[in-house]
Amino acid sequence: MKQNRKTASFGFAQTDIAPSISVEMVGFSRTNNKSRGVLHPLKAQVLIFRTADKTICLTAIDSLGFTVKLTSQLRKQMSNVLNVPVDNIMICFSHTHSAPNAAAESAYFTFVCDRICSVLKTALKNMKPFYAGWGIAEHDIGVNRRSGKVLRDPRLGVLKLSKPDGSPALLLLRVSAHANVLTSDNYKISSDYFGVTRQKLSESFRCPVMMIQGASGDLRPRFRQENAEFMEIYGVDALEEPYTAEEKEKYFRQSTESLNKMAESVFHSAASIFTALKTIPIYRLSMCSVRHRFTADVPPLNRAAEIAAEAKEKARIDGTGWLHEVRRLHHEHIPAQTADIEFQYFLMNEGCLCGVPNEIMCEISLDAWHRSKDSLLFLNGYTNGIDSYLPTAEEYDEGGYEVLWSNLIYYPYHGRVMPLNRESARLMASFAVADRENLLAD
Repeated sequence: MKQNRKTASFGFAQTDIAPSISVEMVGFSRTNNKSRGVLHPLKAQVLIFRTADKTICLTAIDSLGFTVKLTSQLRKQMSNVLNVPVDNIMICFSHTHSAPNAAAESAYFTFVCDRICSVLKTALKNMKPFYAGWGIAEHDIGVNRRSGKVLRDPRLGVLKLSKPDGSPALLLLRVSAHANVLTSDNYKISSDYFGVTRQKLSESFRCPVMMIQGASGDLRPRFRQENAEFMEIYGVDALEEPYTAEEKEKYFRQSTESLNKMAESVFHSAASIFTALKTIPIYRLSMCSVRHRFTADVPPLNRAAEIAAEAKEKARIDGTGWLHEVRRLHHEHIPAQTADIEFQYFLMNEGCLCGVPNEIMCEISLDAWHRSKDSLLFLNGYTNGIDSYLPTAEEYDEGGYEVLWSNLIYYPYHGRVMPLNRESARLMASFAVADRENLLAD
């Protein structure tokens, strides 16, 4: 639906959501997950858009991702503050692996909800007219971590908001790389490269900067400390001996340098188009959700035993609880588990962000782009919660951590013991393209 150009306004505000006490962290499988201070602040950022007949809100949170259930609770609280339907609120998680575990820390979750609902009121007081322009720059911060794979999403999505006189008002970036530059030897709360990058860009472009995560389930950050691969696969508990003081200082220095290199890389990509990117009045602005059902088959008991043995041998993951859950499902004659996945769409002028709660691999977003023949269709994961990894059909057959073993750790959070079935990636891309076409036709 086309909007009255004179009525579109936006309001932005942000707040610090780093915990003030030690909390359980989430992002790595290790014996001790208690935080030991704050390395970088965590931010919750809200961006409210309003026209004569609607209000919508895009929110970015520095977190691995809340469960879908907890995120739904937060969206409901936000909808009460804004007096809008829940589907008018999109929450995007940065997927930093150095954040609190909101599912285990109820007081922290309440704290975040209170902070966000408060900052919404601040944003509402700062509503201003704006123009917008979309652009795409080449970026190279992600590397495919699946064996033998090189595909990545080269697009740095850029949404530039300006005042009607053309001066920059806000920059929204869509990036594609895991936020785990800091690995399992880090026990301090951090927004990872997201925070460092936002700070550098906001100082350089002299406007607030928001960042959202793309389809990065199989994309690790390009810059990391030298032992990052070992730490990612086996974790800090696998070290034969604790770091010496010299090793600890070396790896901290390397990870700090890597964070800065990630920020530099994003900056140079964004700077290549920032000045030339023109903004225009708003002629389309909407947000809505469509839900599609997917299925995950429960594995036979013998196959489940094989998966648990592989995870134990190759990644030192204890699958005892997972095996118990698989046996329970068989005992109760449950052959498959289902998921009604929310596809949420944010459309502004010619651009579209489509978000799902799964940790999707980059090939799925690339598939949606190529099917639609439109590079401004961005299919993103980590939206409105975090569910399980969603592999491509090819990767489904390969197995490994993202496809199988991660479920042994995270099944209590997303409620399924296996990834969504083999054809799910293809269906997801096709749903995203078809839904968007239907929305544009309305």
